[in-house]
Amino acid sequence: MAPRSAALAVVAVAATLLALCGSTEAHTQLGAYNKTCPQAEDIVFKEMTAVLAKSPGLAGSLLRLFSVDCLLGGCEGSILLDSTANNTAEKDSPLNKGLRGYDVVDSIKAKLEAACPGVVSCADVLALAARDSVRITKGPYIPMPTGRQDGNRSSAADVAPNTPKPGANITDLIALFARFNLTAKDLAVLSGAHTIGKAHCSAFSPRLYNFTANSSASDPTLDANYTATLRGQCKAGDLATLVDLDPGSGATFDLGYYGDVAASRGLLSTDAALLLDGDTRAYVMRQANATAPDEFFADFAASFVNMSKIGVLSHHKGEIRRQCSAVNPPSASSLAPAAMSAHAVLLASCFVSIVTLALVL
Repeated sequence: MAPRSAALAVVAVAATLLALCGSTEAHTQLGAYNKTCPQAEDIVFKEMTAVLAKSPGLAGSLLRLFSVDCLLGGCEGSILLDSTANNTAEKDSPLNKGLRGYDVVDSIKAKLEAACPGVVSCADVLALAARDSVRITKGPYIPMPTGRQDGNRSSAADVAPNTPKPGANITDLIALFARFNLTAKDLAVLSGAHTIGKAHCSAFSPRLYNFTANSSASDPTLDANYTATLRGQCKAGDLATLVDLDPGSGATFDLGYYGDVAASRGLLSTDAALLLDGDTRAYVMRQANATAPDEFFADFAASFVNMSKIGVLSHHKGEIRRQCSAVNPPSASSLAPAAMSAHAVLLASCFVSIVTLALVL
């Protein structure tokens, strides 16, 4: 190759590599910790296996915690932050009072800090714990991109605008999902997470008692026999009792939820709403009549990853919290050489590639 042509080739390839390596676009990738903390995902899975062996109900709790985090400004761990003297955090909003699993995230984060200090974000701990909740309850394995950083803002004022309102109809739900580039199909698929976990009576008691302002009747769209069963579990005014979202197989990630919804036994009003839109109803009915969960499992993995990319912070737009319940103090924020190492490794690799190309050409 002529010297001039070789030089031009080096410049062109180098420019491309620099553009790719220096990009500041927020993104995640599979195996983001392969070099900086290769045991990270194994640690999370081991801890989640132990947690769910003792408390199976926490699988659904962690799925819900992750989805709430993502829909409140992005999957950046803001739901994990505690309130301060000057700020009421998302977790202390009345709408989030039933959330559980914070202690699980804190425990896993402590193990990761012991193994790889300052490397794995709380946002990724929550994402991986939610992912493993599905896998451990016999659902699909979901290849989960990582590399999220943690946000430093959490406000209870953000909760109501990003949470389905009581009595929200299917149009409201689809519109809420559309704000995050999620489709009606994503809504139907991700609602399938209700195949595991529990809900407090307070979340659905309006469907059982005083459904209309001038009547003590129940929601007529709820199966009458199921209504009677639920009234036996949740007396009027009971706010604390927990009830399976998918009675009969509430600890197994399967198609049972869709069978319940199709038979007018969806526990929450948002579950029942899926029957009121052509697209979501068609998906519910198809899964309710399916003989194997293959389609649902593939769809759930895809929709779950789509949701996990909402509002991601990366490339030092956030931080790697040392404790998930509090932002780093100023001195700790600047200490993130470990947290920065993944990006540094990428830049170093690009530099080596460019030098190697120059020598070859």
